[in-house]
Amino acid sequence: MARATLVGFSAVVMWALLALFTAASGKVPPFLLSALAFTVATAIGLAMRLVTKGQAPAAPVPFIVWLVGIGGLFGYHFFYFTALRNAPAVEASLIAYLWPLLIVLGSALMPGERLGWHHIAGALLGLAGTFLIITKGGGFTFESRYALGYAAAGACALFWSSYSLLSRRFQAVPTSMVTWYCAGTAILSALCHILLEETIWPASAGEWLAIAGLGLLPVGAAFFAWDYGVKRGNIQVLGAASYAAPLLSTLILIGAGAAEATINILAACLLITGGAALAAKNMIFGNGSKRAGAAKA
Repeated sequence: MARATLVGFSAVVMWALLALFTAASGKVPPFLLSALAFTVATAIGLAMRLVTKGQAPAAPVPFIVWLVGIGGLFGYHFFYFTALRNAPAVEASLIAYLWPLLIVLGSALMPGERLGWHHIAGALLGLAGTFLIITKGGGFTFESRYALGYAAAGACALFWSSYSLLSRRFQAVPTSMVTWYCAGTAILSALCHILLEETIWPASAGEWLAIAGLGLLPVGAAFFAWDYGVKRGNIQVLGAASYAAPLLSTLILIGAGAAEATINILAACLLITGGAALAAKNMIFGNGSKRAGAAKA
């Protein structure tokens, strides 16, 4: 379980590159960017299946699995883009980033899972750290004129947390299926682009490389790692540790000279790191393993 949890956390690390690569992709509109990145992710997934002779499902994959997989990936991005278009980025991002907390709380409904106080406390500390990063220590107000954007951000959080929790129920479905989730998301994103956006292609080789980077890591390999992690790892720890994504993203931007280090970043670092450690205390100190061993005995 510890290994699978670490694999899942590698997705969080890759998602931290999302802002950097997105900024480097130029003025490509969101749905076109999503379509291109998920096309790259699909191509990489297909190549890996050929090289590794990826495991095929032992039986036909139920329709509900396709619905959860494609709906989770596309639904999250659709509602996230909608939220950013209809509400200020600070409020929309904070609402959308309720998904790690929802994963931790929702895990209590999963078979064989036990939700402890430290899981909830760790997730709340992570949320507090994320608040500091996104608001930069300032406040924010909710305005009724942005109701559509707020609702879309809430739907975004619900879609991704539901996708993550439901994926755990389909442990028999191989992670290689994520390739087809990416393909479905690429097609739906392309349709949304045609219907909703003006086409602006990448203007340079650097922008094309940024899109390739998106498809390779935060919009590609990350989803395969996350699928493996939520199916076989400690989902409460993964939920709480997911709040590291905005922190790592900010640190990467600081390292690239695109953001400035502040006292709020330091405080957020302490909150998020402390929250993740608290949520993972059983895994770190081995209490979970001891209980599992006692149960088997």
